[in-house]
Amino acid sequence: MENKKTLALVESAVMIALASVLSLLKLADLPAGGSVTFASMLPIVLIAYRHGAKYGLAAGTVYGVIQQLLGLRTLSYVTGFVSVLAVILLDYVIAFAVLGLGGVFRKSGMSQSLALVSGAALASVLRYICHVVSGATVWAGLTIPTSAVLVGSLAYNATYMIPETLILLLVLFYISEAMDFSSPTPRRVVRAQKISAASFATVLSGGVLLLAAAVYDVIVIFSALQATGELAIAGFALVPWGRVALITLAGILIFVVAIWIARRMERSSARSVRKD
Repeated sequence: MENKKTLALVESAVMIALASVLSLLKLADLPAGGSVTFASMLPIVLIAYRHGAKYGLAAGTVYGVIQQLLGLRTLSYVTGFVSVLAVILLDYVIAFAVLGLGGVFRKSGMSQSLALVSGAALASVLRYICHVVSGATVWAGLTIPTSAVLVGSLAYNATYMIPETLILLLVLFYISEAMDFSSPTPRRVVRAQKISAASFATVLSGGVLLLAAAVYDVIVIFSALQATGELAIAGFALVPWGRVALITLAGILIFVVAIWIARRMERSSARSVRKD
């Protein structure tokens, strides 16, 4: 029992450190707060899945505190004790603590991949809600116009949370297919039929293109928001939504087709092996 607790604490410390490093690898850094990183939420979700909500929430809270320390400059934009406290809690501590719920589906009977992806999606939605509440209250009149505060907060925070979540789910799907995280020590999944390099490369290529589409959307949207030289929510009217929607749908379609092709390749390979 003591060894299990020690393992959980050591893994939590390592994963918090890894999450902090990944949070610095930004694919897009928004001028009014928020960024798209390379799956920085993933280590906390894995801790929650492997060791439960208690360790997950604790790791998420510590990670949120570290993120607050890395983003201290955001506190200079708000005044008053209540506003400062709200930013610390809603944009950092609570927003990242909820990642500790990423493992709630482990005992649901789902496959590991589905349980991890579902838990991560839930945690991402909860984090998004925290940022939306913060934007609609603390940041109203500062970076988000008070005339459309809720819509503005929903739109602004979705712009980075959607690609951030997509990246997280894609990476989680890949590693959960290759590793068993429910065992005492994570180990490679041993399959009766190994995934061929060709089919894996096909799915990976589709995932990379979907990621590229998400990053493209962020760049296009925020170029429009800053068309006047500073961030303005009114810039949403200048976004070429038709092109953004087309690129997004194309990325999703390519990813779905890539998975379908990979499965066909695996089935064909399995049939060939049985015939031989």
